[in-house]
Amino acid sequence: MTVITHPRRPSRLAEMIDRPGGVSVGVALAQAQTNLDALKDQGLAIIVENIAALLAEQEPNIPEAARLDNAYAASGQIIDAASPFALDDLCTAAKGLCDLLDAAPREGGFDWRIATVHAQAMKLLLALPADAPETPQARTAIMANLGEVLKRKLPQAQA
Repeated sequence: MTVITHPRRPSRLAEMIDRPGGVSVGVALAQAQTNLDALKDQGLAIIVENIAALLAEQEPNIPEAARLDNAYAASGQIIDAASPFALDDLCTAAKGLCDLLDAAPREGGFDWRIATVHAQAMKLLLALPADAPETPQARTAIMANLGEVLKRKLPQAQA
């Protein structure tokens, strides 16, 4: 049997948790959405900037490994900027490009037309109007074609 020889003090954390207050889940979600909406223009600017970096003409004296790293970083930033705003197709396209860049040989031989195709597709996905009736079919077609590129260009072990 255990005997307590000193009086127990209540935990301050337990008191704070038990105390009523705070905001409801609905209000918190509404506030979070408002905060996200305020950042959407900044996120879209980051996406456009990185797509432009992927489409930019590269200097010929840059080593292949550095070009791959730069393109991978740009594609990763697209994912980071697009994911909070539920731009899932854009994230999927950028992830596919990351997979291709990651599997590319570091000493050269990567077909840079693939990166251009992915960047152009991301640019098109970004430009498609959300309220147009043909948009879902266009998005599906773009994503299906990018999926075919992945199937054909990724090594079989990763596909």
